[in-house]
Amino acid sequence: MTGRGYTIFDTAIGRCGIAWGDGGVAGVQLPELREIETRKRLFQLHPDAREMRPPEEVDVAIEGIAATLRGGNGDLGGVALDMSGISAFDQRVYQIVRAIPRGETRTYDEVASALRTSGAVYSIAQALGRNPFMIIVPCHRVLEAGHYADRISPNGGSVSKRRLLSIEGAQPTTSKTLFDVLLPVARPRPQA
Repeated sequence: MTGRGYTIFDTAIGRCGIAWGDGGVAGVQLPELREIETRKRLFQLHPDAREMRPPEEVDVAIEGIAATLRGGNGDLGGVALDMSGISAFDQRVYQIVRAIPRGETRTYDEVASALRTSGAVYSIAQALGRNPFMIIVPCHRVLEAGHYADRISPNGGSVSKRRLLSIEGAQPTTSKTLFDVLLPVARPRPQA
């Protein structure tokens, strides 16, 4: 990739934005109510980026995001993220959240358990509120215990968690814990 850039692209839920740098995708902006607001928000977050044609790696991310937002199974697992300026803790949270399968949700408590930091629920919520990689890091799949939050981070634009989960066909319940997904052999299974 060469330099910092951004572009606006069409999806089933509206015009999204994506910014990138030499290290990969630097941010994704879901649609605001009007495209000009989406552009303004992207510019505020990435003032040094200029509008240009995306490199091939970013085109792959755009295709994956668009597929996901039309209800398909967009493959975003291999998308490189530019983590410069992101704390080590937030990076760990994003890694855990990227492992949540499409159509499933987890609670903040489950993410804390997977990180082995049970007292960090507030810090995890803060990290997800700062998530610059919407859809690629699917923070909409993380819910409060017993609640169904309706808004996501500022990069989520006017789109709600409820809408994103509906597109994915997710139910706001957990079928497996992150601990089961990430460390399947670490816990003994109950005998039937």
